[in-house]
Amino acid sequence: MRKSINGLSIIVSDTLSLDPLSQAWFVFCNKQRDKLKILFWDTNGFWLYYRRLEQGRFQWPNHAQAHVAMGIEQRQLQWLLSGLPVNNKTPHSTLSGLSVM
Repeated sequence: MRKSINGLSIIVSDTLSLDPLSQAWFVFCNKQRDKLKILFWDTNGFWLYYRRLEQGRFQWPNHAQAHVAMGIEQRQLQWLLSGLPVNNKTPHSTLSGLSVM
C-alpha cells in the first residue's frame, strides 16, 4: 500500500496490461485486507481513494492467479466496501410493477 497514483497506474498498464486512462476503476487491497485503494481517471486527472478499516477485514475475492485483473460490477464494489463478499450467489431479485400510493 505504499504506491500512489504513478506506481498504481504503472501496475495497471505493465502488470495487468490494461489502460489506466480507461473508464474502469482499479481496486487494490493490502495483504491484511484492511486497506483498499481505488484508482480511476476522470477527464483530466486521476482520483485515488483510500479506505482503512479500524476493525474487521474486507471480503476480498480469492482469485486463482495473482496479478490478474478480475472484473466486478458496481454493486459488487458496493458490497466489497460494505464488508460483504463480491461473489454473493443470491442477490435480491429485481422487483417490477410496484407503485406508491
